[in-house]
Amino acid sequence: LGKHSSIVEVFFFFYGIRGPDQFVRARESCPGTSVLRRSPAQPITSYGTLQGRERAIAMIGVLLGLLLASLDQTIVSTAMPRIIADLGGFAHYAWVATSYMLTSTAAVPIFGKLSDIYGRKYFFIGGMIFFMIASALCGASQSMLQLVFFRGLQGIAGGILMTNTFALIADIFPPAERGKWQGVISGTFGLSSIIGPALGGWLTDGPGWRWVFYVNIPVGILAVIVSYIGIPAITQGQKRPIDWLGAAGIVGTTTSLLLALSWGGSEYAWNSVEIIGLLTMAAVMLVFFLIAETRAEEPIIPLHFFKNRTFAISTSAMALLGAGMFGAIMYLPLFVQGVLGRSAASSGAALTPMMLGMVVASTTSGQIISRSGRYKWSPMTGLSLLTIGMFLLTRMNQETTNAILVRNMVICGVGMGMTMPVFTLAVQNTFPRQVVGTVTAAVQFFRSIGSTIGVAVMGSLLTIQVRNQLQSSVPTDVLDAFPADQLDKINAQALSSPEARAQLLAAFGDRPDAQSLFDRLMNSLQGVLNNAIHDVFIIATVIALTALLLVLFLPENKLKKAEKPEKSDAGLETPAESIPAPVH
Repeated sequence: LGKHSSIVEVFFFFYGIRGPDQFVRARESCPGTSVLRRSPAQPITSYGTLQGRERAIAMIGVLLGLLLASLDQTIVSTAMPRIIADLGGFAHYAWVATSYMLTSTAAVPIFGKLSDIYGRKYFFIGGMIFFMIASALCGASQSMLQLVFFRGLQGIAGGILMTNTFALIADIFPPAERGKWQGVISGTFGLSSIIGPALGGWLTDGPGWRWVFYVNIPVGILAVIVSYIGIPAITQGQKRPIDWLGAAGIVGTTTSLLLALSWGGSEYAWNSVEIIGLLTMAAVMLVFFLIAETRAEEPIIPLHFFKNRTFAISTSAMALLGAGMFGAIMYLPLFVQGVLGRSAASSGAALTPMMLGMVVASTTSGQIISRSGRYKWSPMTGLSLLTIGMFLLTRMNQETTNAILVRNMVICGVGMGMTMPVFTLAVQNTFPRQVVGTVTAAVQFFRSIGSTIGVAVMGSLLTIQVRNQLQSSVPTDVLDAFPADQLDKINAQALSSPEARAQLLAAFGDRPDAQSLFDRLMNSLQGVLNNAIHDVFIIATVIALTALLLVLFLPENKLKKAEKPEKSDAGLETPAESIPAPVH
């Protein structure tokens, strides 16, 4: 067959979907080819079974699924100021993202555990189909209530995709090879973060913000096709019972807590009956969850995992990293649009230096980790840079130049790129493959819970600061010239909405100094928003520094080149306390 062997290989790959027996007979009829050895539906039991091109095709499917989920998160962030302006309410700025992260957070540990029991392939594909449906519904939303609800559905699908993406890496590659592929995963996330904001800004300024959701559909269709063909159905052995009580407990705890943090100080006072009731409900459900996990045969998050220092420090550090990183990234587009006065497209492009730094750093550090077998140096260096970068963000104001903005974002991006992939790699290297989905989901869960809490708390702080400073910061003569019955229109929403700015200018009427009064009003609003975002960046700096101090105590196990799954007496999994002591 010679040079045409690759074409025959592809033909027989599709032909093999019809059945393993036909596939084997076809392969035996052409012994000179190196066709794939199984159909996509035929199960395998170990990553060692996949070799060469099989791994490559499987990784293409995994990366496309990750691109689908990560592109949505980054593309929406740039469009959010315009979405909130169109559907109403500056106080709801953080809620569109919070609803997504709330449901995603609850879904991650549940579907991580289910994938350990039933395999990951069809959860991964089903999550992509569900994600496309939710994206179409988000794009068709006619009110804020609809958008928030559909973003919640989208978050469930996103949680399924994210937890299975990182767990599939552990299925396909042994620990010593995962470092470079975790770097590729982070690089893909960074690439989507480069494309997403710019594309989101272009779509928002062009055909409209609804297209930031519709664009997911063609990407999703391609991802589903390649994933079905390329990702094998890796079996996990015997089926085990599902921890339904634990699932109910974790959903109740996260939902109550995150609603309280999102509504506190904005929708309701912190000492109101609603917020106190939600916090009380979160505490009750947490106790219920802990009791359920101690009694469950197959707990969603086995509590004895926290006896392992690598697991405890990695999950804690990821929670802090999520809170600081996403809390800051969430409000950078708002700073560029509202304080610096750029367009949505410009604010999207402004995030590109940060994401480029993240892509380069994650890919490079991943290669070094895989070659050396050591990983602790990477988060230590990365969190140091991230702390410096966050501090530099606190120094920005209305006079900040493009050069300073780019410098600060590159430093933050390099720090994030060197830090994010390592904690997942560390826990996967510490635990046996039978529980890799559970431990991977736990790391992603704590990152999600941290980022959701960070965005909610920082959003509440931003809203409160803007509201408290607004009236006192606007000059008295400007307020006197503004119609008394339209004072409620003076809010920070005007900084990101051309329509709101036009209404403010029109409110000054035909006065000869209307433009001057309007300019002074906008300068005051920019100053108020800058002060509020400055406080957000200070919190992010403190969080990054805390994570750095915590990582000082992270054990470092030499990355294993091969893995022999161990089982406990129950035949299910090796508990954390039975794992050999880490090498320091």
